[in-house]
Amino acid sequence: MPLAVPFDSDRLRDPALRPIAEKLQAGVRLSAADAVTLYTTTDLLGVGAMADAANRARHGDRVTFAANQHINPTNICVLRKTCVFCGYARLPKEEGAYRYTLEQVLAESDRADGTITREFHIVGGLDMQAGLAYYTEMFRALKARHPQVHIKALTAVEIAHIARIEKMSREDVLIALRDAGLDTMPGGGAETFSAAVREQIADKKLGGADYIDVHRTAHRLGIRSNCTMLYGHVETIEDRVEHLTMLRDLQDDTGGFLAYIPLAYHPDDNALGETLGRTGTATTGFDDLRNLAVGRLYLDNIAHIKSHWIMVTQPVSQVALHFGVNDIEGTVVREKIYHAVGAHTPQGMTLPQLLGLIRGAGKHPAERDSFYTVLREFGATANDDESVMVAAPVGATPHESASALAGA
Repeated sequence: MPLAVPFDSDRLRDPALRPIAEKLQAGVRLSAADAVTLYTTTDLLGVGAMADAANRARHGDRVTFAANQHINPTNICVLRKTCVFCGYARLPKEEGAYRYTLEQVLAESDRADGTITREFHIVGGLDMQAGLAYYTEMFRALKARHPQVHIKALTAVEIAHIARIEKMSREDVLIALRDAGLDTMPGGGAETFSAAVREQIADKKLGGADYIDVHRTAHRLGIRSNCTMLYGHVETIEDRVEHLTMLRDLQDDTGGFLAYIPLAYHPDDNALGETLGRTGTATTGFDDLRNLAVGRLYLDNIAHIKSHWIMVTQPVSQVALHFGVNDIEGTVVREKIYHAVGAHTPQGMTLPQLLGLIRGAGKHPAERDSFYTVLREFGATANDDESVMVAAPVGATPHESASALAGA
């Protein structure tokens, strides 16, 4: 049952939003038709005001982030030619292709500060030479080297790929990975679930129903996960709503999703962008804010809505803190995947910069763990202790990287 949210309907400029506000006030779940209205109204500030009210009812003014380290162990991918929105993947002998050895993964992990970093975020390509043993050995080695660090790794697409090449069930793959140290899963690989859309942008990729099945299985095994939607390419409003409905339905069944993160499509350096004749950022700030706000209002059973500043810029993410967002991407070092497809944002932010961004929106920053348990609150103003936690420079050696690395 959604929360009943106090809200003043006089703040709405579009009369079509008033029935939605009444549902919000009464704690009544929104319909798919309501979601279409939220996506099509010109009253973005009205949508944002409702999302902000819903967020405040649940989280107050607290905005969380997690300290983590991104590791992308391989960019080799069998879908290199068919996922036309991707600029990161490479074929095995293509220039720029790589696959980390275990020693390279551990060296990358040593960029993290073991006293601060809470999570390794590990995703990559669908590499035929990176099967179950590759990842179980990796996870065990990471846990042995950094026993205090949570492993969030492998999208549903990667899980299904490993199951396929190993001729195993997805459940058995997940059990083996869990036993090796997998704690939670990221939400990537969802793209947009519509079959018609996937036929245009990723016709060989794991389908929407199978994505849901992998996450359902993970949730049943006690592996919680995030969920996402890629927007701003060829999908329709109805496609977006269908996608969100599938996520909401699974959450009703399992309660296993920790957070929802809408991901903005970037058209640079990929075949889809060339086909569509687009360059630069494909989405607008208007659409970025709307997708976050709709996520907060429609996905009433997912507690956390996250803004990914790497994809939508720091200024938009800051404004998003008043559009239903309660969690924000932290400082990220050596981010590869989104920058390979046109992200023009910086590679990282220091912790003081991140805290300043949150405080500048009038919000209260807090560091969390991977399960959204708050570990420490930060005050309304900066203090000297915060300067200790800063991001390492791009290309830093492990010794130089004794710093906090935060991210989604």
